[in-house]
Amino acid sequence: MKYESIQELVDAAVKSNEKISTVVLKDQAASMDKPELELLEKMEIDFDVMKQSVITGGKKDLKSMSGLTGGEGFLMKKYADSKNTLCGPFLAGAMSRALSVSGCNAAMGRIVAAPTAGSCGIIPGCLISMCEDRGVSEKDAIMSLFTAGAFGMVIASRASIAGAEGGCQAECGSASAMASAALVELMGGTPGQCADACALVIASQLGLVCDPVGGLVEIPCIKRNATGVMLAFSCADMVLAGIKSKIPADECLDAMREVGDALPDSLRETAKGGLAATPTAKKLLGM
Repeated sequence: MKYESIQELVDAAVKSNEKISTVVLKDQAASMDKPELELLEKMEIDFDVMKQSVITGGKKDLKSMSGLTGGEGFLMKKYADSKNTLCGPFLAGAMSRALSVSGCNAAMGRIVAAPTAGSCGIIPGCLISMCEDRGVSEKDAIMSLFTAGAFGMVIASRASIAGAEGGCQAECGSASAMASAALVELMGGTPGQCADACALVIASQLGLVCDPVGGLVEIPCIKRNATGVMLAFSCADMVLAGIKSKIPADECLDAMREVGDALPDSLRETAKGGLAATPTAKKLLGM
């Protein structure tokens, strides 16, 4: 497959009467001339790294290299464990995992760029939570990563996954779309519903700028990973409820590319605009 359109993935899965992840695994194994088991084992290693980054990033005394952030994952987990949250312990727990992974990244820990370091907490926050809190098997979660990865390949080809090119819609937006598609598949949704989930997320994140304070992947990046988790779950739930995207996923991606191209330089990871240019941001950096 060329991985240039979401519809291509959906059509291939429908034609073979299989999940998108199954089709992608077979295609990747064939194109790379490697056994499917070898690719599965590599993805399992990636998933293990994700789980470890949750643990590392969830420590109470964790601090980023700049000292501007740290401990967000710990605080959110403590709050989730209180069982007295607005979103409920499951979603609060998912947010805590996303914050932990992002915090691990800011502290120069080992993470999986999914699809980027700046958005590394969203997919782990969603999928690890499904395993640890909802009883989904790790085998199924690991398979769903092939669906997430395939969607990411299309997004990278058709739009962008780089904040410097398309704003944060291309980083956290892409990660949320990938995660939402994987969640729909995990819940037994159809390939078409996976595409709808991706479309709803992208439509909800259009125009999100990349404005890292001090050029560091910390403020507001870490917190955007937590909100990205919420977006992934909410869009997956809407689709599973029978709600469809009126705009096809591929057209949403085309719009994302157009919007990203229209963003001024100051809002594409240069730290010259948005939150990065506020008086408080400058004060934090001693400017």
